[in-house]
Amino acid sequence: MTRHLRLTAVVSAIALLLGIGLATPAGADAIDDKRKAAEQKKAANAKARDDAEDAMEGLDASLQTVIAALQDLEAQIPAAQATLDAANASLEKAQREAAIIAARLQDATEQQTTITTTIDQDAQKAAALRGAIGQMAREAYRSGGEVSGVGMILDADSTEDFVQRYGLMSTALRTQAQVLDALKATEAKNKNAQARLVAVQERVTELKAAADQKVVEADAARAAAAAARQTLDDLLAQQVAQQQNLEAQKAAIAAQLAAIDAEAAQVQAELQAAIAEQKARDAAAGVSQGPAGPIGNGLFGNPTATNPIYVTSEYGMRFHPILHYWRLHAGIDLRDHCGQPVYAGRAGTVQWAKARTGFGNQVMIDHGYVNGNALSSSYNHLTSFAVGAGQHVNAGQLVGYAGNTGTSAACHLHFEVYVNGATANPRPLLGL
Repeated sequence: MTRHLRLTAVVSAIALLLGIGLATPAGADAIDDKRKAAEQKKAANAKARDDAEDAMEGLDASLQTVIAALQDLEAQIPAAQATLDAANASLEKAQREAAIIAARLQDATEQQTTITTTIDQDAQKAAALRGAIGQMAREAYRSGGEVSGVGMILDADSTEDFVQRYGLMSTALRTQAQVLDALKATEAKNKNAQARLVAVQERVTELKAAADQKVVEADAARAAAAAARQTLDDLLAQQVAQQQNLEAQKAAIAAQLAAIDAEAAQVQAELQAAIAEQKARDAAAGVSQGPAGPIGNGLFGNPTATNPIYVTSEYGMRFHPILHYWRLHAGIDLRDHCGQPVYAGRAGTVQWAKARTGFGNQVMIDHGYVNGNALSSSYNHLTSFAVGAGQHVNAGQLVGYAGNTGTSAACHLHFEVYVNGATANPRPLLGL
């Protein structure tokens, strides 16, 4: 098996033991997709929270607190899930890298063992060759050290003796040369092996340090993943608890909404009764308002101290994302901070200035008829009044101060317009 194949097999085996997969582009894409989905969920939760805050105007502060807490939890869950996904991805990455380093370390360690064995074997071979050379030197010494052709000729007893002596001499010289060559080659090979061993030992040291560092990183990533999992589990547990808390208060919520609806119906009934009385007086006096026609736009000036007018919540039906009910937001919410002046949007007569369920401190102004339509406006959640019932007011005259009375989430002006005793969208009538 080649080194490359062995490394691949080791990496795969370690990855299998660790229970992880090797890195792929698809894995990175999956993490990005999860992060993007979490961001989209977070944005959706933020919008749902805004919608819920608008819809919660009909509930008292304690119930608003419970619902807001649940909204906060649900807004945090996607981010916590994204954090957990990222922590798990970091852990898997650290484990993958640790597996690769471990395989490289194993390969380098095997190389170190192999080279060390080769050096030992070559050292033994070199020692044997030196021994052989020494033996040959000792034999030459014992024979008088004479190995020249002249000596052999003079010492030979016959031609046959000379031939025999010369053959032995040639063989000895050739053997000696071969042994010397083998010794040089062995020593050169051993020297190269020693250099390779030093390099491999340095690599082993580096890989051991890298492996130790990856263990630290993996431990940190594992701890981060565990902490992220615990955070998510805690949020989910709190979510369940808040949902149970909200479920237990549904009866109170239904009662509050019913009381607010009844008060709104009573306001309209009082306005319609006043309109009927006015029509009766007009008829008795021979006064006719004529048939009702289009009421027109831009009938009211800015009733707030914020210029230009800043709308924080529109007129219309609202769906509560947690309580799952539809309700009409019968006015338009305008920015006005606590204690700021509230002005009459149009001249008229104050019908009442009093506290009403849900509306808080309310000023109702009768503006008479516009193109055959009875027109009124109300200013709600006031901190205090600056006018009283029966008082005539001009457009732009101070009628009270913005506040947070009634079922209101924060200081603002809830402005309503009534046409023939029924609410209408104030936006066009404010010239918006």
